[in-house]
Amino acid sequence: METKTVLGAIVVALLLFFGIIFAVASTVQDSVTRLATAILMFVAAFGIAYYITRKPKTIIQKLEVSGDMKAVAIKCPHCSASVDASNIKIMSGVPYATCPYCGHTFEVTEEPKW
Repeated sequence: METKTVLGAIVVALLLFFGIIFAVASTVQDSVTRLATAILMFVAAFGIAYYITRKPKTIIQKLEVSGDMKAVAIKCPHCSASVDASNIKIMSGVPYATCPYCGHTFEVTEEPKW
């Protein structure tokens, strides 16, 4: 278990404990300050509990294609050298590749199959 989770659980337990004590004490003397303090402690405790128990969101993207797919080599349109896939960078949502031989930067496009 992470240190953040353990410390958060201890802080939540203490805030809830003291929040209950302040809430009970506010009924004895009708103190608005004690009731407000109790409410703040409850809100802080539930906020911290939410923060330490939330899970990161996982985004899954699926690709559906209508036909068969095959991988083709990426060639530089300037010098016809093979370009490695690690040289592809996404800029403004468009894939660009840089040729390691001639330095030419070009947009990687899918050619039509017909």
